[in-house]
Amino acid sequence: MTEYPIALWSFNLGRAPASVREFAEQIEDGMKRASSEGAKLLVLPEYLNECCLAFKPEGLRPDREMDWLASVGEELLPLIAPLPKQYGLSVLAGSMPVKTPEGITNTAVLLTSDGREIRQDKLCLTPFEQNSDTWRLIPGKELRVFELDGLKMAILICLDVEMPALSGLLAKQDLDLLIVPSMTEMHSGYHRVFGCAKARAVELMCAVAVCGVVGRSQGTTQNDTNVSGAALYLPCEEEFGYSGIAAEIAPTGGTRGEEPFLIASVPFEKLRDLKTGKAEVWPGAWTADHVAVKVDELAV
Repeated sequence: MTEYPIALWSFNLGRAPASVREFAEQIEDGMKRASSEGAKLLVLPEYLNECCLAFKPEGLRPDREMDWLASVGEELLPLIAPLPKQYGLSVLAGSMPVKTPEGITNTAVLLTSDGREIRQDKLCLTPFEQNSDTWRLIPGKELRVFELDGLKMAILICLDVEMPALSGLLAKQDLDLLIVPSMTEMHSGYHRVFGCAKARAVELMCAVAVCGVVGRSQGTTQNDTNVSGAALYLPCEEEFGYSGIAAEIAPTGGTRGEEPFLIASVPFEKLRDLKTGKAEVWPGAWTADHVAVKVDELAV
């Protein structure tokens, strides 16, 4: 195998399942589709289980939504845990609120076809996520690098991919694939996340897969719109067609039921070959340790 086929599913929150079990069945349908098209990994977006607000308890306050969605996640994961082995397909089941002794995190959960559960907390939270009147989340403290199907991978959730400091931490890890689940309200957010994901592909000389939720969850009190697409980005090299875009579906608001579903392949052998010194200008895991910042005094 010289390429690694993946599926990116920009889930439409307007699907409005009537129960956790129905939600699990919707995820299984997507896994069947991805498996039938030859994918080895299915990636779902950030805050995937917000669609379950469609059946939230009557009178649930906005500042209690994360606690309730965390309970939904606890019920969901055992239902879908057997599916990766059944379909021979690992699934990043989006991100979801997770209760910890310190508070609630926004955590991506990857269930692998070889039976593992790999979790990555969001590290840089938006002001809204930390607001004591609404979601009251806490940031994670560890960035996990792991191996799956012989590829070295990491996960950065939405805003995390916009942080060059995190890219700097990953620079020496020799990644094959960086996975980015996201949730963005408007086209501006979409372009921030997807644009920075493309930059990470250049910096890290790796593939970057990104997708986000679209549509509006019935019962939402916070996110009336969600805009996203799906893309696999590569370094801007001649071998990959210059542009750095391996595959891409344009952004949509999902208001008419649109739901981007992208199948693409990570050319990991070519990526590894380019890292041996064959890339056009890539300097490797470059640091600015030898650079001093000099600030000239401003003229008065």
